[in-house]
Amino acid sequence: MNKYKGSCLCGSIQIELNGHITDIIHCHCSLCRKATGTAYATNGFINTEDFVILDKDKQLEFYERVSGKRRYFCKNCGSPVFSSNSGNPNKYRIRLGILDSEINERPISHNFVTSKASWDDLDSDLPRYESYEPSRNKS
Repeated sequence: MNKYKGSCLCGSIQIELNGHITDIIHCHCSLCRKATGTAYATNGFINTEDFVILDKDKQLEFYERVSGKRRYFCKNCGSPVFSSNSGNPNKYRIRLGILDSEINERPISHNFVTSKASWDDLDSDLPRYESYEPSRNKS
């Protein structure tokens, strides 16, 4: 059984996952881009019974754009944590960026690519660096 740990940016919300992550995707839809402020969100499904939220300071909040579909986040730092859907009450969709642990599972696809950000190049040949790009002013 996999055991994963994670936390929000400020550390107020800690999570534990004692199970598998399935159907991991990079979602390029406009809603995921707006919710994350990035080119895409990387999400995977988990069983609700495998998920533990430690939130002693009561920082977990949700936004419900459509009835029954909630996006949970830390109200202190704004980190997205997971989503729930009343139509599928046994599953959560977790934002993989919340995890501190290395995961065994891997993404299976890029979804909603026709909605992707115009500046996002899925097949980019951009250089890769271990730290900041060399041109960044570090002062």
